[in-house]
Amino acid sequence: MAFFDLSFEELQRYKPPRVEPADFDAFWTKTIQEARQHPLEARFEPVDYGLETIECYDVTFNGFGGQPIKGWLNLPKERKGKLACVVEYIGYGGGRGFPLDWLIWASAGYAHFIMDTRGQGSSWLKGDTPDVPPEDFSPQYPGFMTRGILSPETYYYRRVFTDAVRALEAAQSHPEIDTERIAITGTSQGGGITIAVAGLVPSIQVAMPEVPFLCAYRRATEITDAMPYAEISSYLRCHRDKVDQVFQTLSYFDGVNFAVRAKAKALFTVGLMDQTCPPSTVYAAYNYWAGEKQILVYRYMEHQSGSYQKIEQIRFLKSVWG
Repeated sequence: MAFFDLSFEELQRYKPPRVEPADFDAFWTKTIQEARQHPLEARFEPVDYGLETIECYDVTFNGFGGQPIKGWLNLPKERKGKLACVVEYIGYGGGRGFPLDWLIWASAGYAHFIMDTRGQGSSWLKGDTPDVPPEDFSPQYPGFMTRGILSPETYYYRRVFTDAVRALEAAQSHPEIDTERIAITGTSQGGGITIAVAGLVPSIQVAMPEVPFLCAYRRATEITDAMPYAEISSYLRCHRDKVDQVFQTLSYFDGVNFAVRAKAKALFTVGLMDQTCPPSTVYAAYNYWAGEKQILVYRYMEHQSGSYQKIEQIRFLKSVWG
């Protein structure tokens, strides 16, 4: 893989024109308010997977439309007082798996809440939460990027982003968690969800989007053939009369438009050879981010997570909360 996007100097100042619907805030206020009309009913059932130092809980809470969403909560067994918590959202195609797949943050002394992603979890980690779409959603390209894409009301990520806000509230409801010390994070799709939640819940203190997806959709479809953005391109090759309608819908879900509303202290990650989430799409959100921010730049990295980033994220949280 070689460098294919803007030069590093151009990336650092890249702020493409934003396309934001006039009713962006009204749309999301209404969406979240409707979700909150349903009781959260967060349930934490202890489960035993043989771990000696971590307590594991099978989580269920009510997300978009009052529909049940699954998750995990991992807590370090040795703790003094309430815990700072990392709420994590999962990359595209993955599900919550098992608690053993998520040991880093609890091992570092934090509560760790993992949200299952509705409808996903059959590509790399198993999921346990079905998607319950509206009855009238339109044809889609295989995957999730074009599910219900002809209207913001029916678009798949309306449900996911709402679930993510409710996941944050579920984590805050647990008696062992310090509601004033919550960080949100995720890789790829999880990073995009992180940016959305930071924009929707400006009281969040810390956000750590890692190689985030779901940002600057139009540019992404124009400079990469990689999935999942290519799902949108493929859909539009077939539905050639729907280009404007599709990108109008996507403007309600663009990380760039959430970034301008995000006040959290942020640690981004970008790989300059990343064709899945091109660096200019990451920088588009980063450069518009309203809060204090820094970015980890890996020049020769493609679309990857790994120990380098986790080490820096742990250091970052320790610098914020000790």
